[in-house]
Amino acid sequence: MASHRRPKQPSRARVTVLTTAAAAAVVLSANAANAAPSEKLSKDEVKAKVDKLYEEAEQATEKLDGAKDKQQKLQKEISTIQDNVARGQEDLNKLRDGLGSMATAQYRTGGIDPSVQLFLSSDPDDYLDKASTLDQLSGQQVEALKKIQDKQRELAQERAEATEKLKDLSATRTELAKQKSAVQSKLADAQKILNTLTAKEKAALDAEQAQAASRASSRVDLGNTGSASGRAAAAFSAAQSVIGTPYVYGASGPSSFDCSGLTSWAYAQAGVTIPRTSEAQANAGTRIYSQSDLKVGDLVIFYGDYHHVGLYAGGGQVLHAPHTGASVRYEAIGDMTFEFGVRI
Repeated sequence: MASHRRPKQPSRARVTVLTTAAAAAVVLSANAANAAPSEKLSKDEVKAKVDKLYEEAEQATEKLDGAKDKQQKLQKEISTIQDNVARGQEDLNKLRDGLGSMATAQYRTGGIDPSVQLFLSSDPDDYLDKASTLDQLSGQQVEALKKIQDKQRELAQERAEATEKLKDLSATRTELAKQKSAVQSKLADAQKILNTLTAKEKAALDAEQAQAASRASSRVDLGNTGSASGRAAAAFSAAQSVIGTPYVYGASGPSSFDCSGLTSWAYAQAGVTIPRTSEAQANAGTRIYSQSDLKVGDLVIFYGDYHHVGLYAGGGQVLHAPHTGASVRYEAIGDMTFEFGVRI
């Protein structure tokens, strides 16, 4: 006998889910139909985007350089403190041995002074502060105990200082990794955009940059080199000797440079030590706010956060390490945001 049951109806919840999914599918389908195809960026648009990413990468690079510099200084300071602690511990052991010898001598001549015996079995700080204890010790013993006490305090202070610097070093290493990751990310994004160019477009972009560098070089006025100090002129001459050397973030020569790596290296060749980062170099000498007052070899600081630096080359040009993918070259100061010069 045939069944006359009514077909089971879907639940209200299931109907709602199916209806929502269907509606979403319609919306997505409509959006897909109406969406414009992805437009290819022009060569100039690619350059603008890539230049922006390079600038952001350089900001991170200068922070990276600062973290590296700080890490190196902290490591040296920690090493010095640890050496001092080791030597101090040796001195402390000798002082204790000396006091032990006194106790031994006393024992051989009739017994150990109770105060000395107490010291040899506990911390002298506990009883040196008690006047009654000092009254029971000889002048020589008092002097020996005070030296031990002073040395213990000195070592405690140095150990505490080392502990704080080790914490700072750990934080600096974390910052180092963070900035390195930021640089690499920006450079990877820039490369992806560059890869959208055809071979012909890439060649045209390279040619434009080469022509710009050539024009900048032709405008360099080396006639005023003599007006610069001997050291500034020597630093500029050193930088000229590495024109064409590639930019590599975090590098300070002589086979590759970043912006502040070039300037610090150039001045080092002239026998002058300046800070490693562009931000620190901005405070390394006398600021020159008028471009007309700049002399060859002066540092030139760019952008509000001082994340780029070069050497003034005369004729409104700067000699610098621009960014990844480029090499040490001349460029017009006006191509970047000039802040001020710095005379070392």
